[in-house]
Amino acid sequence: MTIGGAIAAGHDETASVAADVLADGGNAFDAALAAMCAACIAEPALASPGGGGFLLALPADGPPVVYDFFPQTPRRFRSEDDCDFFPIVADFGVVQQEFHIGMGSIATPGFVRGLFDAHADLGRMPMRRLVEPATALARAGTRISPMQAFVLGVIGPIFKSNAASMAVFGSRDRPDELIGDDEVLRMPEMADALEVMAIEGADLFYRGEIASIIVDHCATHGGHLAADDLRHYTVERRHPLTVDLPSARLHVNPPPSLGGILIAFALEMLREIDVAGLGFGTDAYLKRLARVMEVTNHARAESGLQDEEPAGAAHALFDPALIAAYRAAVQDHPTVTRGTTHISVIDATGNAAALSLSNGEGSGYIVPGAGFMLNNMLGEEDINPCGFHRWPADTRMSSMMAPMVVTEAYGTVAALGSGGSNRIRTAILQVVLNLLMFRAPLAEAVARPRIHFENRHLDVEPGFDDAAIDALAEAFPDIKRWDALNMFFGGVHAARRAPGGNGFDAAGDPRRDGVGRVI
Repeated sequence: MTIGGAIAAGHDETASVAADVLADGGNAFDAALAAMCAACIAEPALASPGGGGFLLALPADGPPVVYDFFPQTPRRFRSEDDCDFFPIVADFGVVQQEFHIGMGSIATPGFVRGLFDAHADLGRMPMRRLVEPATALARAGTRISPMQAFVLGVIGPIFKSNAASMAVFGSRDRPDELIGDDEVLRMPEMADALEVMAIEGADLFYRGEIASIIVDHCATHGGHLAADDLRHYTVERRHPLTVDLPSARLHVNPPPSLGGILIAFALEMLREIDVAGLGFGTDAYLKRLARVMEVTNHARAESGLQDEEPAGAAHALFDPALIAAYRAAVQDHPTVTRGTTHISVIDATGNAAALSLSNGEGSGYIVPGAGFMLNNMLGEEDINPCGFHRWPADTRMSSMMAPMVVTEAYGTVAALGSGGSNRIRTAILQVVLNLLMFRAPLAEAVARPRIHFENRHLDVEPGFDDAAIDALAEAFPDIKRWDALNMFFGGVHAARRAPGGNGFDAAGDPRRDGVGRVI
């Protein structure tokens, strides 16, 4: 058996687990799923069995498929007055943002069902072997990295909102404070829960003891979830959205999620432009890129992608007349307008896995006896654009998460994805342009400075030429110049395999303490 591969993830422990699984003979999907479990301990503010995500899988011998295991809205509404649903303010240092938490913010989790379904279809190793590294890590403990300490601090009001959460995430050395940088986090109850699930299967979570606990607590403490919500949750297997470029094919997360189709639309706006000829970082390139971001935002609203039926609106977005109108807007413009983590794995035989995870910010509710926090997706403004308590019942929620696999004409395969809420799509777009248009090495493509345009405001990372940014500011006067690379601009983790398996490359995003590992 040929051993080798590349891994990129948001934490050294997450990447190490994937590397060990590959070295032990597992395939890319085994490695990604094992890393997904480990991320719940190593990246506890970003990943949890109480959340969900997406796996874009490209088997070496088969077609690509997307496993959508994102949370689902409940089947029934609880009275708003009878709902445990309240705001907290997250302090990002440079900006503050309000989120809503409580039992009434919990949507039906998909993590566990996604883990088992993807493993049944694609895995090679036994499930017990895949959860073993995570359970060992949860019992022995992992040291909190500066990045994880920062993220926990940002959403501290959630993790400090009740005694059960503080029992898991509270500092052992500093009373009434959250665990901090270089302190050891242990999660033995989660270890036990994962271990039993590996034996009993996903029904423990969706029909068994854990399900009963969640349902009983929602009934008595202001949550929406009922037994039917958990019992009937299913993973949606979808055909990816495919974008053909002159020398590459991109497979990306399709609707009802939004990130992939908005990336595809932006690339369509750039199709007839010589991007490489503009030159990376020039004022001409940056103005064109910002303009594409601006018209993509307009197209999102005009096509109905912000409404309850994004899958249907996708057809409107790619209406030839709309494409032509917006492409003209880009061409004719003077050249002078949430907690998420990602794992990428490619193995020696060419299997590619791009897996994005989220728990929102977390609801504050720890499942008794299982030791992990459930999501707050019903309290996420970004994915509830029509307002809180107005979600369509029993519907798969939308997300900006956009795991992607890129196959190039000469045989190179790359897997990538990002965290970063609304910045996910612009982060991935810029890395794709760096790789395919500017032919930058992988690490450089990920590390290069980025911009982000939203709500008539332009954010710019440092690293571009001052004169180019001055010219950009004339076209986009509402501009903020950041003084350092920042997790605000996403966290793209990418892995790549050369044709025929003749070499691997991996790059974690420095904005989020990303780790790239080649074995």
